[in-house]
This record gives sequence, structure tokens and C-alpha cells, in this order.
Amino acid sequence: MAAGIIAETTVGLKDWTVAVEALGSGKQILVMRKGGIAEETRHFTVQSDRFYLFPAYEHQKEELLKPQYQGGIAETRKEWTDGQQMVTIKYFAVLHEDIEVREEEVLLRLSPYHIWNDRFATERLKWKKKHPLHVLLLRVYKLEQPFAIPVRDAYFGCKSWHQLPEELRGLKGVPVLSDEAFESEVKVIKAALA
Repeated sequence: MAAGIIAETTVGLKDWTVAVEALGSGKQILVMRKGGIAEETRHFTVQSDRFYLFPAYEHQKEELLKPQYQGGIAETRKEWTDGQQMVTIKYFAVLHEDIEVREEEVLLRLSPYHIWNDRFATERLKWKKKHPLHVLLLRVYKLEQPFAIPVRDAYFGCKSWHQLPEELRGLKGVPVLSDEAFESEVKVIKAALA
């Protein structure tokens, strides 16, 4: 089993809560990013290779998930109500690789390795056609203790990266997948992209 990690950062990458939970349970090791409408550069860039996974309850849509994962959104909503004052951070990630994808045929070969349906993946790829879709392969760690932080207005909207409270710096986590399982997933995904 891989050694634990100390998260020496306060950066957070926001994604759908159902996707964060898929990463945290080891169901997938990738996320797809194109950049939110509110990004400063108007497209996605990696701002840190180590970051917390910030769960976003807004914009989740069941029809953009594969059928077997659609119930996950209802599960995440049990943890969240509009006007909630705190959000819980459970996971930390280390970027293993940032793969740029420009062709739909290549992207669709990744379908078995994530929770989203082909419509979601294709729409992400086609949005802002001049820019590639970033497929981030992530080594995910579960925090030894989940950490609740206050909800700030800055956390809402279509923006990928956020600065989180300083209290998150130095939290400990353990890998959700063994070294062998993670490397196996990386090899399978890389072979699908080749």
C-alpha cells in the first residue's frame, strides 16, 4: 500500500460532488476540464499539481451521467441544502498527468473509465473548440478526518480553482487505491488513448 500524504496546500479544484465521490471511492482516476465561464484566462490551466477536491452541488445533471451513476446525485443532495453555511472537504489529489485531447474518437475511448455519458464528454470537448480538453489523471487521497469549511460567495459560479482556508494546510490523507491498482488504471487509460 502506498504511503499517506500531507497536503501542503490550500488550493481546491471544484467538480461535481458525484464526480468527487467517484474519485474518492476509486471508481475513476480522471476528470475532464475545459475551463469555466468565470475563468480568468477563459480556458483551463493547471494552477497546482496538488489540490483538494472541492465538491460542487450546483450544475449536476443526472442526464449527463451513465445510468448506473445517476442515483449518485440524489445521494449527494442529502448532504446539501440551498443556503447551507458549510461544505465538507474529504479528498486531496496529486496530478499524475495532464493529457490534452482534441479528437472525439480519442475521447470516446475513455468512456469505460469515468461516470459521465458520451454526450457529456463530447459536449465538453466541443465547447471552446480552439482549446483542448484536459483529461487529468489524479492520484486521490482520502483525508484522515473530513474538514468542514465555511461556504463563501467566491466558491459559486463556473470557476475551476479556488483558494481554500489556511486551516486545510497540512492535513493527512491515505491513498484510495494501492500503488498497483493506480498504476494499472493509468496503463489501461494510456493504452486506450494510444
